[in-house]
Amino acid sequence: MDEMTEVRELRAHVPVPDRARLAPGRARLTDAARAGRSRRALWRRREFAIVAVVAAVTVVAVTATLLVGGKGTGGTVQPAATPGVRFKGVSAAEFLRQAADAVQAQPAGTVPTAKQWIYTKSVQEPLDKAHRLLGDPEDWIRYDGSAGASRMRDEPLDITKMHLENGGEGDDRSPREMYRVLIALPADGRGTLKSLREQDAIADSKELSQARNDYVEISVLLSARVMPAKGLASLYRALALLPGGKVTGHLVETAAGRRVIALDYSRGENNPRTGESMHDQWLIDPQTYRLVGMRIVSGGKVIGGNSLITTAVVDKAGETS
Repeated sequence: MDEMTEVRELRAHVPVPDRARLAPGRARLTDAARAGRSRRALWRRREFAIVAVVAAVTVVAVTATLLVGGKGTGGTVQPAATPGVRFKGVSAAEFLRQAADAVQAQPAGTVPTAKQWIYTKSVQEPLDKAHRLLGDPEDWIRYDGSAGASRMRDEPLDITKMHLENGGEGDDRSPREMYRVLIALPADGRGTLKSLREQDAIADSKELSQARNDYVEISVLLSARVMPAKGLASLYRALALLPGGKVTGHLVETAAGRRVIALDYSRGENNPRTGESMHDQWLIDPQTYRLVGMRIVSGGKVIGGNSLITTAVVDKAGETS
């Protein structure tokens, strides 16, 4: 049996990874995973991708925002070869404040033009046989939200027209609109929380605590394709004020082969298959303190998510640098 025949059999039940076809289901799954029910949102993670099925559980993950590279495989959560000694015993709040200070000092960077595209190549966590054969997915989105594109391995580039700005496609927002929200956030954590609560971009759930609602709001913004240093620092400082975070005492390895800091937050729900609790695990580069992925962990196993290989601002879809 040749490789492509085997891949087709493994993926016989899976739809073609077309952005337009997957977008409605992605949005519904995101809402269900976060709050157990559908709810209104003024922006939503268009960066989410359907990444794993665990029995009846479908989980989603966010593409990250650092212009760097790497490659590897994923699976059980394991320490990387080099321990992150300086993070042992550090609280989530202390780490996030340190990360915010480091990010704040970074150059602002060049803001993309409306017609430029944000290119992203990522790895599914954990990798399975089908994805190893198919290769790593690549996608592009125009900064003004007017089009998106995707490609798998040697397949032709698939470009889809979109209208994300000014509510053109409901709740989704363009990278430019997300950037404008982020760049306007106050520098301090309490000010950022106050600003996000006033905007109420994701309607608070009465079933959740204020802290949990704040976490949901911040986690959506952390998925932005273009992340200004100032905005990321604001989000880190706001997140430092929320309870429930935990920093691993060692570096872990992502499916992209990167050694990172893992910052865990409980999802407040259990895996229906095993009954074990589920956690969001934000993957943060220990040198730049930038996000390089997010995955969902249950019972010490990665059950979904993705980690970054590379991302870049390019002039047209199909370009990678």
